[in-house]
Amino acid sequence: MQSAWPSLAGKSVFLTGHTGFKGSWLALWLHQLGANVSGYALDPPSSISNFTVSGIGDLLVDDVRADVRDSDRLVQAIGRAKPDVVFHLAAQPIVLASLRAPRETFDVNVMGTLNLLEAVRELDQPCAVLVITSDKCYRNDGDVWGLRESDPLGGSDPYSASKAGAELVVEAYRASYFSHERSADPGIRLASVRAGNVIGGGDWADDRIVPDAVRALAAGQPLIVRNPASTRPWQHVLEPLSGYLSLASHLLGDDPHAWAQAWNFGPLATAEASVAALADAVVDQWGSGRWESEAGMAPHLEAKTLRISIDKAVTLLGWRPRWDFDETVRRTVAWYRTYYEAPSTEMRKVCLSDIEAYESS
Repeated sequence: MQSAWPSLAGKSVFLTGHTGFKGSWLALWLHQLGANVSGYALDPPSSISNFTVSGIGDLLVDDVRADVRDSDRLVQAIGRAKPDVVFHLAAQPIVLASLRAPRETFDVNVMGTLNLLEAVRELDQPCAVLVITSDKCYRNDGDVWGLRESDPLGGSDPYSASKAGAELVVEAYRASYFSHERSADPGIRLASVRAGNVIGGGDWADDRIVPDAVRALAAGQPLIVRNPASTRPWQHVLEPLSGYLSLASHLLGDDPHAWAQAWNFGPLATAEASVAALADAVVDQWGSGRWESEAGMAPHLEAKTLRISIDKAVTLLGWRPRWDFDETVRRTVAWYRTYYEAPSTEMRKVCLSDIEAYESS
């Protein structure tokens, strides 16, 4: 099948956070597209990880294990890669962890982003840069129409506020250093992307609904749900990644500065569902088990409803989600069932099968 993003073949790609859940999937997909991927991240965030079980490290040109707060290491790694494209995914990604360690969360998510952009600025060569933040970067007032890229940034917990802060850093660098209106423009096209709640095979992070469910169900224990009535824009991990790839291709194409903006990638409104509905669907696909709610577990700062508008990406990029809620859950649970029931399976092949199915849908 012909690639939907041929412009990425042969390109040097620098990917931070490549050992994480989304980063490992993106590294694999980029490799399949013919890109030369250099990774920069800490060790995988959990004892089991998609990065490890799918052998992602074997596919990399360079695999640097370092912190984005280490600006010297970051400058050196980017200098070696000389990237055409940079994807910045490295972050402290967990809301509950941010409540326990707010200083670290702001340091990693805000100053880490600043360090990345300074490294790109010091490299001083044309490239496309995508900074991945979160749909939680918005000041969420419960807009029924969905949060748009032009809506105010905010955040009532350290994680959300740190992502809003990262967005402000991006905006400042784009205007101050990477604007096409500047006579000294180095050709750096800087965009930020904000995705909905991502699920899929290979995530074993703490305090996330699907990894929590898999651990509980595999152990024959009930899944404990902290906020069953909350509604979230669930989407398979391949959905936002396809958006990132599409945007990167546009940033490498004609009139690249036109695409150097903020972008939302999320599901259609019909794919939104409550936490309870997701728990029901996961248990049903697993074929056994149950879940129960434990009162008082949910932080009071977590929004009851989170909804983002994808109209801009659909209209201007021509991107749209391909898998509905049922398919998303089916694919996710099938990945984990394969891992637990057939441990000798090469999980990279399972990931590639999902990627092929997604590209064909």
